[in-house]
Amino acid sequence: MVRTQVAIVGAGPAGLLLGQLLHKEGIDTLLLERRSADYVAGRIRAGVLEPGTVDVLERVGVATRLHAEGLVHDGVEIGFRGVRHRIDLKALTGKAVTVYGQTEVTRDLMEARTRSGASSVYEAEDVAVHDFAGSTPRVTYRHNGVAHEVACDFIAGCDGFHGISRRSVPAAAISVFERVYPFGWLGLLADMPAPWHDLVYANSEHGFALASLRSLTRVRCYIQCDLGERVEQWSDERFWTEFRRRMGGDFGARVPNAPSIEKSIAPLRSFVAEPLRFGRLFLAGDAAHIVPPTGAKGLNLAVSDVFYLYEALRDFYGERSERALDDYSPRALRRIWRAERFSWWMTRQLHRFPGDAFDERLQQTELEHLFESRAAQMAMAENYVGLPFEPARGG
Repeated sequence: MVRTQVAIVGAGPAGLLLGQLLHKEGIDTLLLERRSADYVAGRIRAGVLEPGTVDVLERVGVATRLHAEGLVHDGVEIGFRGVRHRIDLKALTGKAVTVYGQTEVTRDLMEARTRSGASSVYEAEDVAVHDFAGSTPRVTYRHNGVAHEVACDFIAGCDGFHGISRRSVPAAAISVFERVYPFGWLGLLADMPAPWHDLVYANSEHGFALASLRSLTRVRCYIQCDLGERVEQWSDERFWTEFRRRMGGDFGARVPNAPSIEKSIAPLRSFVAEPLRFGRLFLAGDAAHIVPPTGAKGLNLAVSDVFYLYEALRDFYGERSERALDDYSPRALRRIWRAERFSWWMTRQLHRFPGDAFDERLQQTELEHLFESRAAQMAMAENYVGLPFEPARGG
């Protein structure tokens, strides 16, 4: 049997970041991931980073490439009825966001963990968590056909929405809150010089669209689509034609066709599991919550979860105090629900929902108020750049 202090299930950015934070404190971790390292490094994900997220990445020493290659955005644009309105994040909050793909964040963290010499097991099969209600939790798995068992003090479930960690909690001990939206996002990644600077969201009579970037020469664009549609139904030409139509005006006219590197359809949902602590098992990131991508909160929420959990474990090992462990779940959930509210609001205002004329007029009125009211823009900007991390309570 192998022994570690914290067993981390899942090697996405949440698990990798937690491992780096704990390593800096001299806390031993073992990272288990069911996929291969190449698969994890190659997953295409969005990456709009809040200032708080950048601060945490700087803390663990993985922000060099981010600062060299990331694109700082001090505003976002919202198109409605053929007119684009700019929300000046910097002027309203003094802050900006950084566009740097989650794929790149993951690679930076993977390289940092390799340099640290901390233990990682990729392609770990049949991972299972045991005895987390007591004081001697265990994790079992198979690797290369050999069974392994890990004794640990704590288990961090960072293994995503479909992972084993949350599913191992007795149903009576957990509450789930969920809203599934009646559409998805069709996303296309392409190499071309972007004919836009800010991220541009569009609410059109034909449906939602978003113009985003990964670099000065790589774009990621999205359109709202029906859940029953398949990627194979969308040629590159069809995608760009529809994207231009939804963006409209001179903006749409400037967007050329470009061959896709990747296309995929993602459903949209809001999801929260409560609580986030079950004895010696803690949930973080997508294992605990999902937000629709409209508010750009998914990765940022995972980072704040992990930072709060890191602080709790640091205090436990440094001061032998369980107070921060007890406070992890309510502390994280306060920030989660605020981000859920903002992501729901953004999704509600920018998409075409099946419904009646009353709902459409409310959406129109809400957007007009946003464009005319500095107070409304301030509220949106504060949420978009990210609410501050809540300070830990004193021990």
